[in-house]
Amino acid sequence: MNSEPLSDRMAFRDDQSITQIAMDAGYEAPDAFARAFRQRFGQSPSSFRGAPDWEQWLAAFGPLTNARSKLMQQTFKADDVTIRETETIPVAIIEHRGPPAGIGATIQRFILWRKAKGLSPLNSETFNVFHSDPQSTDPREYRLDICVATDRGIDEDEQGVVSGVIPGGRCAVLRVVGNSDDLETASLYLYRDWLPESGEETRDFPLYCQRIAFFPEVSEQEAVAGLFLPLK
Repeated sequence: MNSEPLSDRMAFRDDQSITQIAMDAGYEAPDAFARAFRQRFGQSPSSFRGAPDWEQWLAAFGPLTNARSKLMQQTFKADDVTIRETETIPVAIIEHRGPPAGIGATIQRFILWRKAKGLSPLNSETFNVFHSDPQSTDPREYRLDICVATDRGIDEDEQGVVSGVIPGGRCAVLRVVGNSDDLETASLYLYRDWLPESGEETRDFPLYCQRIAFFPEVSEQEAVAGLFLPLK
């Protein structure tokens, strides 16, 4: 069982039944899927769908993800980076602040709010703004903004959703194809390799990415993200 994408479907795709997900994973009966799932995560599929234990999920996949990132690191070169003039984008923002292990719960809130407002990924762009480096930030202070492009007004009581903007201006843009859950390699390339060689300077807005195509809407191999480094 390739549990990581299956668990994502369980948590984030409530339009798909547990039976359907089990069959797609090659199980002939939901009971066998449930036993394997519980053994891996310590929760039944229905319990995980209702209230995922994201710390247990991270414990199961953290070492695997780190190993995969080291073994399957993408390589980038200067020709992969383009400098683009971007427009200011009005967005609705749900802020995640706290340990990265809790991001899954924040994503669930974001998806529920987004669905309720009819802001489909097909017609409303998705962004992440990286205010913190998880490798060097106290987990309690880690901050990530999850955003959807919209110019609609936001009520104050909407589950912590606030209005904001991603400011326009010059950006170095690096396209990342494939599993884009871990953008560390691409980020390091922009900051450590490309930026010093380019002679450019960063401006006062953090690194951000546009989720152009992402799991579970497409397979992990077909995922596409654009990583934007704001420049003066």
